[in-house]
Amino acid sequence: MNQPNSHGSSVVSAVVGQNIILPDLRPNPEFSLAASRDRLERAQSALRAVNIETEIVPDRTAARERVLQLVPEESEVHVGLSETMRAIGVTDVVEQSGKYRAIRPQLLKLDRVTQRREMAKLATAPDYMLGSVHAVTEDGQLVIGSGTGSQLAAYANGAGKVILVAGAQKVVGTLELGLRRLREYSYPLRR
Repeated sequence: MNQPNSHGSSVVSAVVGQNIILPDLRPNPEFSLAASRDRLERAQSALRAVNIETEIVPDRTAARERVLQLVPEESEVHVGLSETMRAIGVTDVVEQSGKYRAIRPQLLKLDRVTQRREMAKLATAPDYMLGSVHAVTEDGQLVIGSGTGSQLAAYANGAGKVILVAGAQKVVGTLELGLRRLREYSYPLRR
């Protein structure tokens, strides 16, 4: 079956026997455009109103430097599977520099079947949890999607401190747009 999606390209999906072939999704380019400074500042103000500290930095390098300034060396740090953290270089510094007690290398040494509980404890309660979101709304809501949900406990309550980095392209007007961005932009990129 061939159906147009909301941004004009075709989505092809089919069912073959018991196997489902997922649609050929392409990211909606509407959600790759950076928000204006005014929109960033509205989102920042709204986040501060709900006690989420925010900073606006000029570029990826400044974002990486600021995150690393906020995380003391020797801290226990878990970097979620975040394309943003990878792209700004934080993941490599945390996991390969030896300056931090990085959680992911520890997780990779554990057996997923016999040590699942230990893995959950390590991943959900680090001193610092670093990651990103899929959208930030101008009224101060964060939209986070996850294939496994593994980072959600740490984001919500488990980590001592949570540091999230979001590019200007992730700022949207409303929760509805944030959910659309997740479905139409972020999800197709992760496939």
